[in-house]
Amino acid sequence: MFGSMHPLNFPQIPHLVLPKTLTRKNPNPNTNNTIPLATKSKQSKQEEYNNNDEEDGGIPSNEVKTLVKFKSNHNYIRVLQVSRRADHHLAGSRLLLLDSPGNIHSISFLFKSLTATYFDVFATFPPILPSGPIAILGFGAGTAARLILHLYPESQIHGWELDSSVISVGREFFGLEKLEKQNKGKLFIYIGDALDAEINDGFSGILVDLFSKGSLIPELQKAETWKRLKSKLKKGGRIMVNCGGSCVEAEDPEREGNAVMVETLKAMREVFADKVFVLKLRHWKEDSCVAFTGPSPNMGFWKQALPLGLNSYVDTWAPLSSLEL
Repeated sequence: MFGSMHPLNFPQIPHLVLPKTLTRKNPNPNTNNTIPLATKSKQSKQEEYNNNDEEDGGIPSNEVKTLVKFKSNHNYIRVLQVSRRADHHLAGSRLLLLDSPGNIHSISFLFKSLTATYFDVFATFPPILPSGPIAILGFGAGTAARLILHLYPESQIHGWELDSSVISVGREFFGLEKLEKQNKGKLFIYIGDALDAEINDGFSGILVDLFSKGSLIPELQKAETWKRLKSKLKKGGRIMVNCGGSCVEAEDPEREGNAVMVETLKAMREVFADKVFVLKLRHWKEDSCVAFTGPSPNMGFWKQALPLGLNSYVDTWAPLSSLEL
């Protein structure tokens, strides 16, 4: 799944390294024969996936149902249900797609918690944080929050989402309302600009998953934004961010995913110097990455603190300073 990683409970499915993309060119899945799981901004990469359609390519449209689609003030919103009969790793999943390119912002399964996507990487975060509240900037329908509260029930989560319609969809189609009721006093959701997130005494950790119009938001390519986010942390706190990559196709062709990822990492390096680590999803600079800040954690402790199926991620991190941008 994630390049050189060998997850214990997950099938090796290279196309699931995409941070968000599921469908592309036509947002209506019923007009295509298959729903491609990987879309490259470069034509050569698209052809590569097309040539391997049976292995990596897609889900027949008759095994995907559109539950809702509409335009809000901020997004083009779709919720898809993948049939449990589908011969695919996403069988039985429910997906929240935003933006015209069709980017996955949330995923849930009825009978399992782990998703075999970058959300599972987010779920490895709490053991390397000091005690205290965790912020999720770009809450979506609550996939990351659900995973963290399931694996670490003592956690307190504060989530920010710009689009109130996304939260409404999460409550109706992704069990978010039930999750809130089950975690009163531990889960707080705010509608507004995630970069304005604030809490007394600071956050122990901040998860950043901020995309707009199919691209990582431009503010994250500026060092000043990372300085602001750093100031919101308590002592010993860290930030983990979905940095996107070449598989994220933006509505604006000038927002090429790999270039945006590199500029984001450069901005982070300017603020955090050598205290930035990157998990390379698939092939460095060809797909996507997740990064976190702070000093190198005790990898043995981190691995031991994680449940089976997540601990193999620990071995895949590398210092950003060791990689060529």
